[in-house]
Amino acid sequence: MLAVSLVFGSFLTFLFLVVGIIGGWVAREYLMNYQDAPRLHPEFFDEHGNVVPDEVLALRFEEGFFTDESEEEED
Repeated sequence: MLAVSLVFGSFLTFLFLVVGIIGGWVAREYLMNYQDAPRLHPEFFDEHGNVVPDEVLALRFEEGFFTDESEEEED
């Protein structure tokens, strides 16, 4: 009985390994070839439509973050 269990257990382990490898390969191929590439923002392109090789820096200034010290002293 133990020998039968070991044979079936080994067979099932090998079968799950093969199915996992094939399933992983198919999923990788799908993700690499058929998934849409991320779209770049217009800031990353130059006037000819080529990707800019330099770093792009974005700044955002919030209202009231910078206060002028001279305005505070006058009040």
